[in-house]
Amino acid sequence: MSCEKSGERMLVEETRDKTTKDIDPKMFATSDERFRDIKPSPVQGEAPQNWLVLPSSQFRLLNYRFGESGTGEVYVSISSGGVMDNANRWLKQFGRDAMNAENFAGMEKIPVAGVEGVWVEADGEYGAGMGADAKPGYGLAGVIAEVGGQILTVKMVGPKNEVEAEKQALRAYIGTLRMAGK
Repeated sequence: MSCEKSGERMLVEETRDKTTKDIDPKMFATSDERFRDIKPSPVQGEAPQNWLVLPSSQFRLLNYRFGESGTGEVYVSISSGGVMDNANRWLKQFGRDAMNAENFAGMEKIPVAGVEGVWVEADGEYGAGMGADAKPGYGLAGVIAEVGGQILTVKMVGPKNEVEAEKQALRAYIGTLRMAGK
């Protein structure tokens, strides 16, 4: 049954007071502000303006898109395992052999969230897993670190030329990351 009868118009003469549920729209809101049912991320940082902010998900605390193709992704996660385990998992997604302790010790270190993280890069055919088709001509750049007993990962993947173009922006972004409340 419809509220409107054919050919008749309805005039609403009642109003209600505005409540806290009636929030005015905010231009350029963050994901935490737009999706208020989601808990704020325990990791905070200042993303480049040309990155598209996406909602967080179960595994992505901070989530972005970048690049001309719109397929480049940057995301921040808390992972399980160790730093070397995660670096080897990323490298395996590009068909690389696992590093040994000596190779791992020689990896570039960069600061992230008040600690020293390991910088990881790869390119080639990207097999993200979980049934997704492999993507040729892809690149990866990111950092993995142990922060407060947790493994913090910041991963950028996308077409190789787009990752190359955004690597410096990624490094700058990583330099802004901090754990909430610190």
